[in-house]
Amino acid sequence: MKKEIPYYSNPELVSDAYIKERCVLDLYYPKNIDSFATIVWFHGGGLTGGKKEIPAALKNQGLAVVAVNYRLYPKIKAPVYIEDAAAAVAWVFKNIEGFNGDADAIFVSGHSAGGYLASMVGLDKKYLKVNGIDADQIAGLIPFSGHTITHFTVREERGIEGTQPIVDDLAPLYHVRADAPPLLLITGDRELELLGRYEENAYMMRMMKVAGHQDTRIMELDGYGHGMTYPAFPILIKEVQRIHKKQTP
Repeated sequence: MKKEIPYYSNPELVSDAYIKERCVLDLYYPKNIDSFATIVWFHGGGLTGGKKEIPAALKNQGLAVVAVNYRLYPKIKAPVYIEDAAAAVAWVFKNIEGFNGDADAIFVSGHSAGGYLASMVGLDKKYLKVNGIDADQIAGLIPFSGHTITHFTVREERGIEGTQPIVDDLAPLYHVRADAPPLLLITGDRELELLGRYEENAYMMRMMKVAGHQDTRIMELDGYGHGMTYPAFPILIKEVQRIHKKQTP
């Protein structure tokens, strides 16, 4: 385990106290395995709270896990947290081979707000492009119960009610495209989830297929509400293994 690694290197940025506090990541990786896959994991908390964690269910699986902190509203506003998420993913691409990881097997995931960040970084290519990375290099996107419409905190910034759905350039749905990385959307039970969360993910799945994307799926975990990470972690691991196995000669 390597902890509190800054993912920004620009001296002007790292002189900022809030960036020093929040723009860090932890890296958990296997010592005796070469070319391992890596999961970049973004915590939830509505873009207003939460902190990085290495989920216990992802340990001892022959995988690396990168847990990311990012700056939060109201200290910053959109799209800064997406920019932070992209910078962290770019750090992994540029550094994971130094730990014997496979740079072609980097997966991006997260729960709730973290799922939203995963989708935005993987679908709107401009955020990673700024960091010299093509978003299509991501091996797979596996958001847990993330918004696919514009996030409710973004809407709150603008004075828009949480019951008023918006789809603009801060919505993953806005960036539907056929050439995106493989996408597995996982949500809780539609009757137990947050307002409309299953339905917006189902719409995302449908529109990705309409756009011509060949590897989009959705899984609804019956009986589980928004806090559906426990049954979803094994699905995440299997998805990583499915794609990594196809990549390995």
